[in-house]
Amino acid sequence: MIFLAVTMGFFAESLREHISENKMREQYIQSLAEDLEADTAAMGAIIEFDDAKITALNQMYQCYDMVLKDFTASSCMGELIKFSKVNRAFEMNDRTLAQLANAGGFRLLEKRDADSILAYQRRYKAYSNFQSTVYQEAQDNVRNTLNEFADFKVLAPLENASPNIGTDVGESTVHGDLVFSKDRSLLNKWFNQLNLYLRVIKAQRMLLSDLRERSTGIIKFYRKDH
Repeated sequence: MIFLAVTMGFFAESLREHISENKMREQYIQSLAEDLEADTAAMGAIIEFDDAKITALNQMYQCYDMVLKDFTASSCMGELIKFSKVNRAFEMNDRTLAQLANAGGFRLLEKRDADSILAYQRRYKAYSNFQSTVYQEAQDNVRNTLNEFADFKVLAPLENASPNIGTDVGESTVHGDLVFSKDRSLLNKWFNQLNLYLRVIKAQRMLLSDLRERSTGIIKFYRKDH
């Protein structure tokens, strides 16, 4: 009888632990899905922002021809400057992932759940590395070269022009001769760097779109199976 009681107690305790772990696993899954939904919304806003930058910067070719013919005809550069002075970086919401890592919670997840999250993390790290190295370098090069040939008094007001979507285009209007130096090679350097910057934005947008697609897929999977 004692043996039976001990055995039944053991099974009861195991059952309680199993129920508790299942409940905790579902809580983690719910929390992860909420984090991913926040990530997806944030990525969508950045992609929309990048689309606006790409549209504006595609005008650089016509602008280059205009300025090269007449250095005083630099008004078209206002929009290019507004959309090339800053970038927006996506930062993953790691609230639940930090809990999982610190509390050893990954062991509670099914393999397919854990694998999907780890794959998402790897994609994010690839994006983040690109953002902090290639993208940031392209951004800095464009900004630094502009400072070499732009008139301070004309450039300074443009620094306050908001690159946010839907802002008044008039905010980026050039008042006066922007090009302080008549160095054609320096102007050419800036437009070459701007062209590279545009290609980098497109590459960054592709990485972010892929990450958002993966996030959306995981959310659908979680919502369907849990």
